[in-house]
Amino acid sequence: MMRSLWTAASGMIAQQTNVDSISNNLANVNTTGYKTQRTEFKSLLYQNLQTRTTTANGEEKPVPAQVGLGTRVAATNTIYTQGALQASENVTDFAIDGSGFFSVRGEDGNIYYTRNGSFTWAVGVNGTTLCNSNGYPVLDSQGNEIIVPNGVTSESMMISSDGTIGYKAQDGNYIPLNQTIGLYQFTNPAGLEKMSNSLLAETAASGPAMNEALQANLTRSNVYQGYLEGSNVQVADEMVNLIIAQRAYELNSKAIQASDDMLQQANQLRR
Repeated sequence: MMRSLWTAASGMIAQQTNVDSISNNLANVNTTGYKTQRTEFKSLLYQNLQTRTTTANGEEKPVPAQVGLGTRVAATNTIYTQGALQASENVTDFAIDGSGFFSVRGEDGNIYYTRNGSFTWAVGVNGTTLCNSNGYPVLDSQGNEIIVPNGVTSESMMISSDGTIGYKAQDGNYIPLNQTIGLYQFTNPAGLEKMSNSLLAETAASGPAMNEALQANLTRSNVYQGYLEGSNVQVADEMVNLIIAQRAYELNSKAIQASDDMLQQANQLRR
């Protein structure tokens, strides 16, 4: 079988994955805190068509005779650039300006991270707790849940730009709760495992979560109440990438057709 058949087929498979990533970016263009993804490729093994030397003296050729065997997907990289901050009328909406991530405790008891700050107050057994849209409690810098004190309404709760949590008393005075909303950074955020519901899980590739409140060498992130971070998807760039991927897929299919025609002509030589 001609090498070009498999080589072109590998290109078509790779471009299918590329289009999958682009379509996922476009589908999440309005998802709060979503980060765009890019498909990266790598070449497959190269086949030596000739030995390194063609002379009796064993002198090496200045240029090798090799042919590539196609491509495959190397990784789907996530680009963690800052999204635009969008004003919201909800006082429990929060946006992060910086490299930090919110932390929530999942239903399984594990800690997950997110840039989606669309939170709400949920009434539970322990009181009124700050949760995400799925009901997972948002954690402070000590890993504790953020609960409204007795006699305090959720509307009077306030979170400053440095994450300090407090509330406004009836007399108008601000009273701190000695809690700070948890913000965490990672050495390699692209290594985080993507879960559903805009949640991310820590992995060995991402490195351990670094608490901004405990590590002085980190650049602190700011939290803005009444704002949400929009996705960083650029629609114009995605449309251009989609056209390029479509053309690449089409060219690979043309290569398969050309290889098939060449094989057909070779089979007809004896007739």
